[in-house]
Amino acid sequence: MHILVVNDDGPPSNQSSPYVHSLVVALQSAGHIVSVVLPHQQRSWIGKAHLIGAAVKPTYFRPGALHKDDGTIHTLPRGSTDEEDDGGDEWILIDSTPASCVQIGLYHYFHDRGPIDLVVSGPNYGRNTTALFAMSSGTIGAAMEAAVCGKRSIALSFAFSSRDHDPVVIAEASRHSVRLIEYLGKNWAEGVDLYSVNVPLEPGVSESKVLYTEMLDNRWTSGSCFRAVDASVQDQNPDLQEQAVRTQGEVSEGNPPADANGATKRSRIQHKHFQWAPNFSDVYRSVDEGPRGNDGWTVKEGMTSVTPLRANFMHRPGIQGEIKLPDNDEPTLHSIVDSDDPYVQSLMEQALKRRLGEGRYKSISSMSDLPSCSAPVFQYREYERLDFEHAMLYSETSLANAYIIRKALIRKHYLSNTVTNWVTKHPESILGKHFKFAFDFELDYAEFLDDALLEAYELRESLQKNEERPAQEKEWWILKPGMSDRGQGIRLFNSEDQLREIFEEWEVDESDIESGSEREEEDDDDDDGANNGVVTSQLRHFIAQPYIDPPLLLPSSSNRKFHIRTYVLAVGSLKVYVFKEMLALFAAKPYCAPWEGEDEVADLARHLTNTCFQEGGSTNEGTVQRFWKLDTEVPGLSPDWKEKVFDQICAVTSEVFEAAARGMMVHFQTLPNAFELFGVDFLVDQSGTAWLLEMNAYPDFGQTGEELKEFVVGRLFEETVDVAVKPFFGVGDAAVNGTDHLRLVADLDLGRKA
Repeated sequence: MHILVVNDDGPPSNQSSPYVHSLVVALQSAGHIVSVVLPHQQRSWIGKAHLIGAAVKPTYFRPGALHKDDGTIHTLPRGSTDEEDDGGDEWILIDSTPASCVQIGLYHYFHDRGPIDLVVSGPNYGRNTTALFAMSSGTIGAAMEAAVCGKRSIALSFAFSSRDHDPVVIAEASRHSVRLIEYLGKNWAEGVDLYSVNVPLEPGVSESKVLYTEMLDNRWTSGSCFRAVDASVQDQNPDLQEQAVRTQGEVSEGNPPADANGATKRSRIQHKHFQWAPNFSDVYRSVDEGPRGNDGWTVKEGMTSVTPLRANFMHRPGIQGEIKLPDNDEPTLHSIVDSDDPYVQSLMEQALKRRLGEGRYKSISSMSDLPSCSAPVFQYREYERLDFEHAMLYSETSLANAYIIRKALIRKHYLSNTVTNWVTKHPESILGKHFKFAFDFELDYAEFLDDALLEAYELRESLQKNEERPAQEKEWWILKPGMSDRGQGIRLFNSEDQLREIFEEWEVDESDIESGSEREEEDDDDDDGANNGVVTSQLRHFIAQPYIDPPLLLPSSSNRKFHIRTYVLAVGSLKVYVFKEMLALFAAKPYCAPWEGEDEVADLARHLTNTCFQEGGSTNEGTVQRFWKLDTEVPGLSPDWKEKVFDQICAVTSEVFEAAARGMMVHFQTLPNAFELFGVDFLVDQSGTAWLLEMNAYPDFGQTGEELKEFVVGRLFEETVDVAVKPFFGVGDAAVNGTDHLRLVADLDLGRKA
């Protein structure tokens, strides 16, 4: 349909007109052509008036972001100046009344868009139930004007109980209103000129009943609708006055003063000014005392009222009963699930189906398949295929599964700097006791090692001291390329000679260097690559950390070393959740200290727990286990050691995200319309302390294996849909406190906008 939207509250404003932009977006998302003409300022309580003799001059409004007062007003429309037409929405504002908006919108604009099928007036800032409100309402007056112009019209009002304008509740009321508008448009009753619709602005309104109602015929009973004020006081801004009227309670001006004998004193006429201040208790009392089933009672009971009217302010008799809205023809959102890993592809598709329901979303293969640019869309795609430009342009309706910039967490050398800088500024931080501080350096070729170690002098000093120490007293270090994954390039060393041999081992021919290609800077997943080699000249950045020894070993698992893979969900700007179902990933061979055995460091299978490093991937017996199924009785630890480890992991995760978000803002930039799943690895030492190892974007979910596929990753994806996807699109709860499976560990209001 081509729908003309007008109102009496003026252009979008959180103070005086907080709903019209949301309705327009909801109508457009449903596929309707929407044209908008609004008064340039607050024009409530003006009924179906026109300003006789006044010249009407339009201005042009370009909406900004939803619920943000950042729209712009222009004296000339697009195309009339040299400015570039970006194709965005442009509304018309006129310095007149709501009824005049209808006249001008119907007869003087938008002819190139085709005939107008319906006029929607509103949503009004407050209810328009009962005759006392309706007779003066500019919202109903505009719909009445459309009716006498021969157009079907609907006066829409949102009856609020709180001025906390929750965008989620407004979005739900807007979508509910669109469904009702579409229903009435297809089922217009004979003899009806217009409908007055009142929607309670309450969570879950779309699930409440919708009833045809009659309008309660009530009267003012408590005196004047005006309040006398000091004539010297400056007139109040119309927007502020309307807000005060909407919120005021019962007003009583008392009886006139009397003299000592009880006779009323007479006085000369005094100069006064008057402000509009009706006593709304008359309305609410009449609703309480009146019959059930009228429009005021229906809204009071939390249901939507639909009052059929003739263009003479009378309801049309004989239309009654409950309105059964049909199921949505249009999906709540469109989804693109586009993963290179069939393991992930099938589980995310399954999660959407289970938690949203097939009728709530529609799968598409390309952004070009969207019915409109502003249609709600959820992208779960490989990083390099995400349409970030669309997400930035349509931040209210487009949700992406990755942040654009997050290398403060996912690059090993950046993570090391993130933690180091944070602990330097916050010495009491828990990160100081759960992260091994590292030395990072850059190195293109082994021959430049001496120069690189000049900066990492503490590392060089440790290696020099090791030359004089017995084997069991040497300090061991673990070398990690800053941008590698799947265990590639990780080595142990305790001397400068060993470190030099490692880099010499990686030297390649110049032709091989030229044929290589560097990884995309932000596409740091841990699911590509299959060997443990590395091209030094392509990586450059390395960190060296103290090797954690002795690790916690479990006799039931052949004393093999293990690390914990934790899945962490970051949402918006910024909530952080830890998924309780964690994995324990075991090394291929029983552990022994680096100095033990003939092969010493050569047998990395005893030290590396990354399943990708093992022959056959994660298929080795017992390589991947559920953390909560590990032994409860462990020598040297209390029976609740796993609960204590989980608490440590939650605390460390919370702190490291805050360190990145507040301390490394250039390298970790959150967005309110994005979320991301991270794989975070911890190692537990013999004393039960959990040490943060690294963080990965796009973690290798496939290492979970087939046996735990549904229980771990399947459940993770379903919880992600509940916590990150559904609330963004106004479906379900916002999960502020997390769920049984996702513990909320950080709730940071960073104030960042898309």
